[in-house]
Amino acid sequence: MTAPLSSWLDSRFQIAARGSNVRTEIIAGITTFLTMAYIVLVNPAILGEAGMPLVGVAAATCFAAAFASILMGMVANVPLALAPGMGLNAYFTYSVVLGLGIPWPVALGCVFLSGVAFLALTLAGIRQMILAAIPPHLLAAVAGGIGLFIAFIGLRNAGIVVSNSATSVALGDLRSAPVLLTLFGLTLIAGLSIRQVRGAILIGIVATTLLGWLVGALHFTPTPYDVSALGSTAFHLDLGAVFAGSHGIGVLEIIFVFLFVDLFDNLGTLMAVTKRAGLARPDGSVPNLNRILIADAAATMVGATAGTSTVTSYVESAAGVAAGGRTGLTAIVTGLLFLVTIFAAPYAGLVPLYATAPALILVGSLMMAPLVEVSWEEPFEAVPAFLTLALIPLTFSIANGIAFGIVAHAILKLLRGKMSHADWLLFLLAILIVIRFAWVAAA
Repeated sequence: MTAPLSSWLDSRFQIAARGSNVRTEIIAGITTFLTMAYIVLVNPAILGEAGMPLVGVAAATCFAAAFASILMGMVANVPLALAPGMGLNAYFTYSVVLGLGIPWPVALGCVFLSGVAFLALTLAGIRQMILAAIPPHLLAAVAGGIGLFIAFIGLRNAGIVVSNSATSVALGDLRSAPVLLTLFGLTLIAGLSIRQVRGAILIGIVATTLLGWLVGALHFTPTPYDVSALGSTAFHLDLGAVFAGSHGIGVLEIIFVFLFVDLFDNLGTLMAVTKRAGLARPDGSVPNLNRILIADAAATMVGATAGTSTVTSYVESAAGVAAGGRTGLTAIVTGLLFLVTIFAAPYAGLVPLYATAPALILVGSLMMAPLVEVSWEEPFEAVPAFLTLALIPLTFSIANGIAFGIVAHAILKLLRGKMSHADWLLFLLAILIVIRFAWVAAA
């Protein structure tokens, strides 16, 4: 890289000021991409069951992730990558389209409107107020809970943890090739990290992939694909049907769920990643918060227009942060790689899940550090923090963990009898969360 370009990048993204360099930012962006590239294959498989064209969704997934990540890097200068969210895509397909019988273009319209609502809440300062209303010990628990969540995803992808009808989860076959390759990758990455080798995570992912190929554990068959397939989903959202009310009040419920889950998923990921990157201020606030939230809302709207479910911040961004990413250049590199993947979407499967699993497990372990900020001997902090910490991985939802933590904190604050006028938003959030869970349970 030429000196003038490197100098411009350093000035534009404040790279040196944040203790990084251009090379490290590029490696971090590649690392983030490799840990979340699975979405290019998984998202079409899930949305395809809703009747959406598989190749069109693949192209839309790549485009949405590229646009969102580059926008986040350029506008907010944080190492936060985005893509269509897991969980919300399942809700889109199984609950909205298949469960309620809503046509997928109408469902895309609901996603778009949830993005509009996000933008309105951001411009009104409400999302920022929500973040400020969450107490520090819950924010620390969110970071730890997301660490457990990331590690659990890695353990599951590796086959070390498997489903079990009797015990829900169990230990997998430790003799299987994916498990052994994951353990090899974890040992390599941890060893390199201990010796402070730059790019340890990326080296581990590449080495594990190559070893898997050498021992015959990498099975890959590309499917026919054409970038023009994006036209089969782009601009197919049906806002007219949403506004016409032809699907009843259920449409409002759909928009609310998209809004609720994405709100807390994003806030949780945002706090965990910025905290890990050392970007959060001592009081827990985040610089450029407005820009981050506006970029997030715009990403969901553009994603729905392209033809995919809600675009959200990815917890896998923490892998890039662990690799040294500290600025928006990391997110831009990730976005550019997704942009390239638009032209070769089927080849995202060249890096198997067992190769990225070690990175997720290691990153998850490193994200336990904020838990020391919780006063575990004090029930007022320990109970809400524990519920948050445990329920994020156990319910496979950042939103559920934060929701339980907020409600528990509000209840204990009420029982302690030390409420103040400043707590009005906290109690309002708790009431809305209880109403939302009651609504879901009655559905």
